[in-house]
Amino acid sequence: LRHDLVRLKWTDNRALELAYRHPGLTQLRAEILIGLGDLVHQVLTTENAYAFNQERIARLTELNLTQAEKVANLFLARFDPRSVLSDKVFAARTEDLLAEIDASVGIEDARHILRTMVRAVGAVLRTNVHLEKRCSLSMRLEPEFLKAEGREDLPYGVFFVHGRELNGFHVRFRDISRGGVRVIRPRHEDLHAHEAERIYDEAYGLASAQQLKNKDIPEGGSKAAILVQPTANIDRCIKAFIDGLLDLITPDPETRKHVVDHFGEQELLYLGPDENITPKHIEWIIQRAHERGYPNANAFMSSKPGAGINHKVYGVTSEGVAVFLDVALHSIGIDPKSRPFTIKMTGGPDGDVGGNMIRILHRDYGDNARIVGIADGSGVGEDPDGLDIAELLRLFDAGLPIGEFDRTRLSPRGRIVTVDEPEGTHLRNTLHNRIVADAFVPAGGRPNTIHERNWTDFLQPDGTPSAKLIIEGANLFLTPDARRHLSEKGVVIFKDSSANKCGVICSSYEIVASMLLDEESFLAIKETFVEQVLEKLRQLARREAELLLRIQKHQKGTPLPQMSIRLSQMMIVAADAIVHQIDRLAPGDVELFRQLVVDHLPPILLETVGERLWRDVPKQYVGWIMAKSLAARIVYREGYRYLEAMPREGIGEMAVHYLRNELERIRLAQEVMQSELPDRDRIARLL
Repeated sequence: LRHDLVRLKWTDNRALELAYRHPGLTQLRAEILIGLGDLVHQVLTTENAYAFNQERIARLTELNLTQAEKVANLFLARFDPRSVLSDKVFAARTEDLLAEIDASVGIEDARHILRTMVRAVGAVLRTNVHLEKRCSLSMRLEPEFLKAEGREDLPYGVFFVHGRELNGFHVRFRDISRGGVRVIRPRHEDLHAHEAERIYDEAYGLASAQQLKNKDIPEGGSKAAILVQPTANIDRCIKAFIDGLLDLITPDPETRKHVVDHFGEQELLYLGPDENITPKHIEWIIQRAHERGYPNANAFMSSKPGAGINHKVYGVTSEGVAVFLDVALHSIGIDPKSRPFTIKMTGGPDGDVGGNMIRILHRDYGDNARIVGIADGSGVGEDPDGLDIAELLRLFDAGLPIGEFDRTRLSPRGRIVTVDEPEGTHLRNTLHNRIVADAFVPAGGRPNTIHERNWTDFLQPDGTPSAKLIIEGANLFLTPDARRHLSEKGVVIFKDSSANKCGVICSSYEIVASMLLDEESFLAIKETFVEQVLEKLRQLARREAELLLRIQKHQKGTPLPQMSIRLSQMMIVAADAIVHQIDRLAPGDVELFRQLVVDHLPPILLETVGERLWRDVPKQYVGWIMAKSLAARIVYREGYRYLEAMPREGIGEMAVHYLRNELERIRLAQEVMQSELPDRDRIARLL
C-alpha cells in the first residue's frame, strides 16, 4: 500500500482505472500494461493506424487480461534485481508465452498486439520499473524494435518514458549527441490523439535532422519529444520525463542496484531547450542532475540562465537564419542594405527564433526590412506596408504574441486577427500561403505544415510562388516532397539542417565551457565568450550558405535542399572516417590535429583554461572535435563531390595529407608575402 501511495501522484489515470476495474490486477502491472501499450502503438500505427489506435490497443489488452498480465510478469521478472532472469530462461518463457497467446487469444488483432508487447519486453535493455520512488516508467530500448518504413536509419539509442499524462522519447544517432527537449501540448483531445500516433516519428525525424545539422560540432544529433495531455501540468510532466532518464543513466550506486542492465555501457546525454522549456525548467534539470549524482551535471542541459548562453536572450539560432537570409537575398539580386525587401513569418515576437529575427532584421537593415505578415499561436498580423517595427520590438521585449499588437499602429491596409475571432484560426493557418513576400521564414509552427498534398497552396493563381525564398528557421516545417516540388518552381530553399544549425553549435560551445569552468569562472569571461561564439556562428552559417549556392551554379538540376543533405551526409561520413584515423597518427601529426581543437574553440576559453583543456575534456570528445573540424574544413572548401568520388576507406588517410598540405600552403603564402617578388600579393592570394 505504501509503495502504491508513493507512486500515486506519478501514475497515469488510465493505469489506476484499469487496476480498479480488476481487483486482482496490481497498480504496478496495470502501469506496465498501459506503458507497453503506448510503446507498441508507435510500431503498430505504422501498420494500420485505424486498427491499432491507442484506445483500441488498451481495450483489446484488457479483454485478454490473463495473457496480458503474464506479459507484465515477464517484464518484471526480466529486470528483477533480486533474482536476475538469465537470457536462456527469458527466451524459454518468451516462447511459452507466445505459444499461449496464439492458442488462447481469439481475435487476430489482439494476438498481434500482445505478441508485439512480448517483443517489446525483449527490446528493453534497461528500465527503472523496480525503483520505488520513480516518477515515471522509463526504458532504454533497442532501436531495431521501432524500425519501420521511413525509419530505416537506425539511431544509436532510444529512451521511452511513460508517466501520468505523458509519453516521451529521446532519440540519438551517435553515442555522444546533442539536441533539444520539446513539449507538445495539444489544445484538445482530438489533436492529442493525432499527435499520439506520431510522437516517436517526431522525435526520430527531429533527431535525424539534428544529425545532419550537427556536422560542425563534436556531438551527433538527438532530440527528445514529450507529448502531454491538453490539461496536463507541464512542470510535473517535464520533471517526470527528466527523472526517468536520470534513473537509467546516473552512476549513483543506490540507483544502480535496482536497475538490471542488459546494455552494459555508461551513457551520457546532452540536452538543450526547445518548445515549452523555460529557464526555470533548465535550472531544475541541472539541479536534479546534481542531486542524482550525474557526472558533469552542468553539461546535462545547455542554455542555462547563468553559466550558459540563453538562446532567446542572445538569439543564437536567429543569427544563423539571418545570415542564410542575407545570402539568399543577394542570390536573387536584392542587396538588403541598400533596398527594401519583404518578409512573412510563422512564429511570433514572443518566440525565440521569431522574436530575435525581428530584432536582427531591424539591427542589420533598418527600415529596409518590411515584415508584411506574422502568424503565431495567438493569431495573425498582416500589413502590406510593413508591420510597425517599434511595436513588434515592444512585443518582443515584453514576451507577447502577435495578438497583442497595438492596432492603432497599423496602416489603413493592415489588420490583426486573433484565433478567438471569426476566421482567425483559418487566417493564421494560411498566412504563409496567402501573403506575397520576397522571403518566407518559418520561425515556428508544427512539423510537416507544408507537405506533398498542400504544397500547391504556396503558389499564387498564376502558378508563381508566394515567396522566392524559404529560410527554414523551424525544424521540419516542410516535408521532403514539398521542398522538391517548390524547388522545381524556382523557390530558393535553405533547409532547416543548414539554416537553423547555429543554436545547437552554440550549445556545444557552452557544454565544452561547462566541462572546463565552474559558474564563477564562466561568468568572469561570459561577455567576451558570447561575442566570440556569435562571430563563429555567423562565419559557419556564411560558409555553408555560400558553398551551397556556389555548388548550385554547377548542378542546376539538383534541388538546394538535396544539396544540403548531401553536404551534411558527406561531412558526417568524413568525420566518421577521420575519427578512426586519430589513434594512428604519426607523432608529427598529433600537434596538427591539436591545432584543429584550438581553431575550433573561442580564444577566450583557451586563454582561461590553458593546458587543462587536454586533461579535463574527455579524450573521445576531443577526438570528435578534431574529426568534425577537419571534415568541415575540407567540405566547405572543396564541396561534397570531392569526397563522394573517393573510396570510404581512403578518406581518413587523405584527410591527414590534406591538413599537412593546407598548413604547407599557408607557410608558403607567408614566405611569399615577406619576399621582394614584384607580384608577391597576387601569388600569395592564389596560394
